[in-house]
Amino acid sequence: MKQLVILSGKGGTGKTSVAAAFSHLATEGHDQISAVLADADVDAANLELVLAPHILERDDFWGGQVAKISQAPCISCGDCVDVCRFDAIHESGGLYHVDPIACEGCAACVYHCPYEAITMEKQIAGQWFRSESHYGPLFHAELYPAQENSGKLVTLIKQRARLLALDEGHELVIVDGPPGIGCPVISAASGADLALIVAEPSVAGVHDMQRILRTTEHFGVRALVCINKSDLYPEGSAEITSYCYDHNFEVIGTIPYDIGVTEAMTQGEPVTVYQPSGPAGQALREVWTRTISAIRDVGE
Repeated sequence: MKQLVILSGKGGTGKTSVAAAFSHLATEGHDQISAVLADADVDAANLELVLAPHILERDDFWGGQVAKISQAPCISCGDCVDVCRFDAIHESGGLYHVDPIACEGCAACVYHCPYEAITMEKQIAGQWFRSESHYGPLFHAELYPAQENSGKLVTLIKQRARLLALDEGHELVIVDGPPGIGCPVISAASGADLALIVAEPSVAGVHDMQRILRTTEHFGVRALVCINKSDLYPEGSAEITSYCYDHNFEVIGTIPYDIGVTEAMTQGEPVTVYQPSGPAGQALREVWTRTISAIRDVGE
């Protein structure tokens, strides 16, 4: 069983459109491969919007802890206010309360309270789901607003997908990763056999592609690059190609701008299903063929 993670240095490059197309292409043709799908972009999950899965299992995700003041032992001395560095404790009507949004869970107030009136309590930070899509099992999640620990939730989603793949004999886990280079991206790329970087030919796109390539290289994950909307800014596409050539990264394909991709998203379908013979659909099929060939070669 191998893991393919689809990443981008920034949001809006078309990463999820590529992941949705791959989910479909994995089920047909001579490049067919049994796959489990995972949407690791838990802060803004949207692969489910394209694949329209049926939810089979729903579980809470418990995140960090927040402080809570018990009013009975509290004598309203205000020591907790003095020690809180995040202005999370406020007084109202002679009583002290913790703002759970502002609380960072450091527990300084717990250790400082002379009457042990403050405790740390776990909180539900989101939910994760096991679903069934037209193209195979899908694991996805929803992190609630203002919650942290998205890296831990990404790890949970990947672990569940990997365990199912091992239990049921699937050959591949396709991970739609989060944008950027932060903790969630590191969690998504951890253990991957291959990363596909979806780059866009814009000033920000080129810069952030370089950052994510340095990130995958740092963690020892082999990376390939495809250029989405490549014809909108040919100079940017040429800059991406030149950078990859100079740094020994392979550009395995280009995807032209195609309004059919947007239309497919509004219809809740991968573009390779909605317009299989369109410019983007054909280009994605070529990118898939090269990607699956590369991942099959890993470890051979």
